[in-house]
Amino acid sequence: MEDQTIIAQCTPRGSGALALLRISGSYALEIATSISQLLSKQKITDVATHTIHAGYVIDENNDPIDQVMFLVMHGPRTFTGENTVEITTHNNPFIIEAIIQQALTHGARIAQEGEFCKRAMLNGKIDLIQAESINELIHANTQMALKQSMAQVKGSFSQWIASIERDLIKAMALCQASFEFIEEENMTFSDEIRSIIQNTIDTIAQLKTTFNQQQRIRNGIRIAIIGSVNAGKSSLFNALLQQNRSIVTNIAGTTRDVIEAGLYKDQNYWTLIDTAGLRQTDDIIEKEGIERSLHEAELADIILLVIDASRPMHADEHSIYNKIATEYPDKIIIIYNKSDLERKAELALSGLSISTKSRSDNILIEHAIQSKITALFNNISSPFLLNKRHYNLLITLEMECHKILPLLTGNIAYELLSIHLQDAASHVSELTGKTISEDAMDEVFRSFCVGK
Repeated sequence: MEDQTIIAQCTPRGSGALALLRISGSYALEIATSISQLLSKQKITDVATHTIHAGYVIDENNDPIDQVMFLVMHGPRTFTGENTVEITTHNNPFIIEAIIQQALTHGARIAQEGEFCKRAMLNGKIDLIQAESINELIHANTQMALKQSMAQVKGSFSQWIASIERDLIKAMALCQASFEFIEEENMTFSDEIRSIIQNTIDTIAQLKTTFNQQQRIRNGIRIAIIGSVNAGKSSLFNALLQQNRSIVTNIAGTTRDVIEAGLYKDQNYWTLIDTAGLRQTDDIIEKEGIERSLHEAELADIILLVIDASRPMHADEHSIYNKIATEYPDKIIIIYNKSDLERKAELALSGLSISTKSRSDNILIEHAIQSKITALFNNISSPFLLNKRHYNLLITLEMECHKILPLLTGNIAYELLSIHLQDAASHVSELTGKTISEDAMDEVFRSFCVGK
């Protein structure tokens, strides 16, 4: 299927002035010529590569569908490595559909998910890690994710993987040399091989420890708003969103389930989570809501523990608050709400005294959240942004390396050692896509949008 010419819309569907369609493949120039009429009267097959031309896309009756711009690029100096024509058209779904239909009539087919990136990889323009990084770049939810994805598109993680691959190839060569010369000259390189394998294990172990933290970079920050009933959690939730997303009443226990909403703030994506109030209850539904609240506290990157400062706290509230503060000391921000009323609640922990009715107080909370986010990101030392596929393959490589170390003691069976070293190297090759199966590759690209 890779020899077929494909077409897809590369810009998001929906409102906007312009849309971009990409045609890529062996017959991209010919198909574009068949559906075009340039103002210069030239044919797209005859114009110079990497040039832009004004003209019309025409239908089967040579009537214009739209006035467009054609960007003509000859392979292999293109993203996919193939002949490519990009059409900038007005962003009207009827126009876009009509242009695509004309291309299909003249021999193209609709691109599959991620097929442009897949072709770029198969044609040696990028490796699989770089292709995945392009997808990460498109969906980055934080400024840091954007920077790290761009670095990986340029090859930062690929270079790191390549260095491990070079080390394992060297270990395989040393294993072969030891096998050939040990009987003749009693020459062995087991110490050098052991050093390479141990270094690989240590490097992977260090990268593994940052995987959970990296999800904050990729997905943004989860902020759970926890507290007793009628403490003002939903009011704070709405105030931070600057919209009435949660229902706010004077009735205790209004929020029974978890409510999520997101916003972009200070170059990061915040997912705010309003939760059910914490209290002793016999209500089955409310109990389930409280269990979900505590689960959200566990999952959250930051916890806003909201306390109603206008009334004395019950003993069970003291117990719950202290438990949460003890379990999650690094991610908790304590908020004494209703500062506009007489303060009657105290906890042996410092916090912000605010009223959700005050915009300046809400800004104070936003600053406290941003300080927590800065501290969280400062603790992330990894220069890479691993996804689940990378992580699983690195775990498998680490396990293979742990199998190799015992083989390097005593009477070394170099033939067996060589097999295990080849297995380790194959896992590295699968990371970059050199030896990945067709099914596994399809699974990776299935998560891509059609136009990428």
